[in-house]
Amino acid sequence: MSGGAGGAARTVRAGRRTVEVHRPDKVLFPAGEATKPYTKADLVAYYRSVAAFMLPHLRGRPLMLERHPDGVDGPRFMQKNTPEHYPEWIRRVEVAKEDGTVCHTVCDDTATLVYLADQAGLTLHRWLSRADRVDRPDLLVFDLDPADDAHFAAVREAARWLGELLDELRLPSGLMTTGSRGLHVVVPIDGGHGFDEVRGFARDVAEVLAAEHPDRLTTAARKKDRGDRLYLDVQRNAYAQTAVAPYSVRALPGAPVATPISWEQLDDPELGPRRWTMADAVEQARARPWSSLTGRGRSLGPARRRLDALNGS
Repeated sequence: MSGGAGGAARTVRAGRRTVEVHRPDKVLFPAGEATKPYTKADLVAYYRSVAAFMLPHLRGRPLMLERHPDGVDGPRFMQKNTPEHYPEWIRRVEVAKEDGTVCHTVCDDTATLVYLADQAGLTLHRWLSRADRVDRPDLLVFDLDPADDAHFAAVREAARWLGELLDELRLPSGLMTTGSRGLHVVVPIDGGHGFDEVRGFARDVAEVLAAEHPDRLTTAARKKDRGDRLYLDVQRNAYAQTAVAPYSVRALPGAPVATPISWEQLDDPELGPRRWTMADAVEQARARPWSSLTGRGRSLGPARRRLDALNGS
């Protein structure tokens, strides 16, 4: 799948800019038993179509890019630093790490999204904080990820329990297929707490839930301690950690998409972690399943007091 195939470059209008797409006919996703092949031009067209729904989840956030220049069957590159050859109009943010800094790309507009697709940036992983306050997350994420594809029913069950507990804590939450194996439950918060406090709160929520369902759920970080229980993973809630961005394409057969869904859709018998692909994710986006999450996120203070009361502490 490497070499010179892919056709002549084309230009694409993206917002106020024109972006050149190189080798648009390059196949990134080979055809499967029930799916057509997807080219770079298809990837660009998808991201242009979904941009209005995806950009609100990306703006102002440092990104890590998952790039597959030779398609999903070729090498994978996890890119944090923004290459020098990127256009000057693409926003960057310099953030601290243990031994220096990293210059992350920030995607604030459709042109940047199209440019990243041209770079074979299939999947965008976003920080849970914004560039202007990198140490203050405004999102909290629970990752419900089974050991294998055969246990999605356990993921749905855990998501229901978690959603009910978050409702008790009066924390609005959104549900998203990951496009891989599980579900993410996303909670908008107000950015008033540091990562350690946010992760501690998420861990305590997970522990309350695991205590209620000890034979089905666990917070054990080590696989050997989990048995066949579903792991409630809160480790993404840390500085410089990322979570897959809503409407990102995953580098898996058939081009599945990480797709926000409504809580009612959790009861859909057709639901699975790869239910939506590049072929139909935009249609799901138009239903605006997270419309109730608009506005400022909640403070964790009142939720913490309610959690402590539930926990008897």
